[in-house]
Amino acid sequence: MSQYLVSARKYRPARFDEVVGQAHVTQTLKNALKQDKLAHAFLFCGPRGVGKTTCARILARVINCEQVTPENEPCNVCNSCQSFNNNASFNILELDAASNNSVDHIRALVEQVRFPPQQGKYKIFIIDEVHMLSQAAFNAFLKTLEEPPPYAIFILATTEKHKIIPTILSRCQIYDFKRISIADTVKHLQGICDQEKIKAEEDALHIIAEKADGALRDALSIFDRMASSAEGEVTYDGVIRNLNVLDFQYYFRVVDALIAGDHSQAMLILEEVFQNGFEGDIFINGLAEHVRNLLVIQDTRTTELLETSTTWHQRYREQSLLASPSFLLTVLHLANQTDVQFPLARNKRLHTEMALIRMAHIHHVMKVDPAALLAEKKNGQPELSPSLPKPVAPPTATSPSIAPQDSMQQVSEEKPALQHEAVTLVEVESEEITPEPVSDPVPASPEAMPHAVDKTVPVPKAKPSPVGGSLKSLSSLEKAFILKQQEQEEIELSLDHIREVWEEYANRADSPSLRQFLMDAQIQLTGERITVIVGTQMARGMIQQDTDLMPFIREQVRHPNLGMVLDVDTSLAPERDATDDTPTTPREIFDHLAEKNPMIHELRKRFDLRIDPV
Repeated sequence: MSQYLVSARKYRPARFDEVVGQAHVTQTLKNALKQDKLAHAFLFCGPRGVGKTTCARILARVINCEQVTPENEPCNVCNSCQSFNNNASFNILELDAASNNSVDHIRALVEQVRFPPQQGKYKIFIIDEVHMLSQAAFNAFLKTLEEPPPYAIFILATTEKHKIIPTILSRCQIYDFKRISIADTVKHLQGICDQEKIKAEEDALHIIAEKADGALRDALSIFDRMASSAEGEVTYDGVIRNLNVLDFQYYFRVVDALIAGDHSQAMLILEEVFQNGFEGDIFINGLAEHVRNLLVIQDTRTTELLETSTTWHQRYREQSLLASPSFLLTVLHLANQTDVQFPLARNKRLHTEMALIRMAHIHHVMKVDPAALLAEKKNGQPELSPSLPKPVAPPTATSPSIAPQDSMQQVSEEKPALQHEAVTLVEVESEEITPEPVSDPVPASPEAMPHAVDKTVPVPKAKPSPVGGSLKSLSSLEKAFILKQQEQEEIELSLDHIREVWEEYANRADSPSLRQFLMDAQIQLTGERITVIVGTQMARGMIQQDTDLMPFIREQVRHPNLGMVLDVDTSLAPERDATDDTPTTPREIFDHLAEKNPMIHELRKRFDLRIDPV
């Protein structure tokens, strides 16, 4: 049995040009080599499996290469390159900080720095996972890293830069590695397939690249497993089966059902997903990603953001033509809400099914703006049917009127055409709504209430909507809108009202001192500003420190811009009894304490303390 090398080791880059997806790093390093401007310390940071250690090794080989190519790449022929390839180089030392993270290991490394290279110009130290070093090890390494010998170069690599102390970061040239894009990963995997004579579908390679999440090493490991299970042919069906990935076809079928408003078909498709062993949260997240792709491909400017194979592009484009952006955006919003609430749901299956039902009835369940309805009725336009509302466009700041449908999109030959305009979902009520008469909060005169609803006219019972609920009648919406307008009207400011609110707050105060200060204060009103006059600085300070006073008053008087000014008038201070010798002012308190302990005078002089005036 021959020795087998995994693809991550077999196809590990040996030159800068072979590094995938890190051109911004490799080109900078090659320019530094070309100009002979190498730093003495480098820090390579980024996610796992993106080429940090690989670039460190390539850089170390180029530095000591005896026959560097014109492109500043290692020759792989000289003694230095050969010794490194055979793991026998004495000038390139690699340390794993995850298992060698103590002070003693760093001291041993510092001792090796003292000896010059036996062959070549430089002695290079590669420290992988440097963030695993202890605090003491970092401190022991600081001086050597700041002023190493002219022949020593340090290359540090880490996945967690935030764990490295700032004194280390300031001594290094930092290079940030990014995640490998799906397109670059697929291209690299396709090149390996060509060399290994393996047949692979582009869709299958895309699934592998998405599963790797930007880590090329993970993608190569998954690719080896798929190649072994497929016996030389990597197919889309085999990849989704082995990686437990939900097929894209389910999402296309579900979205077709949602566009047609067929919640039964959507639930049947969801049952197939459950039967295949997938959880509801996985399905919802995949559906959100699918709808996002439909939104992206609708605009030619964002088509490049669609990270799928070319075979799926046409399918996405065809389905995106069947739905408006507002419909897709509403589905995406519902999917996000379902995902957020999923951990709290006791019945996960029902929670997922309810989300699909809401999505299927977006064009039936809408929140109609009361202001728009009133404007429409005032203009003499026909009212909407409460049982089957007409889709309306969202009201804008300039024109809150209801916009009619512009066009109709045919979904299939059997299904009626549907057009989804911008809508906002409301909770669907499980029972019919029978509006009950409500009492008028305002006089019923025509002058006081121009849009009042006549109570003598019987309100018809609302018919159930196609989704099992019903919308409120127009008269109920009018009343609710008028009530809301009246509640939002500001009450006229009056000094008597403010004094009542002030006294109410004073009675609620927990501190007896604060309660007394509030009761003794004099209040004046000037415009939208309250002037509060108290007798002492202590009262002023306590009232000023109470952060709940003004919010309470503003809420009660319904004036959010109400302000307050505090003033002190010593004539309002309560008169003291002549026989009462209790100290009250700061000077009296200080003198009283000084009589008991004269050392207080020495304390005040030593620390240059002052006594606040009254």
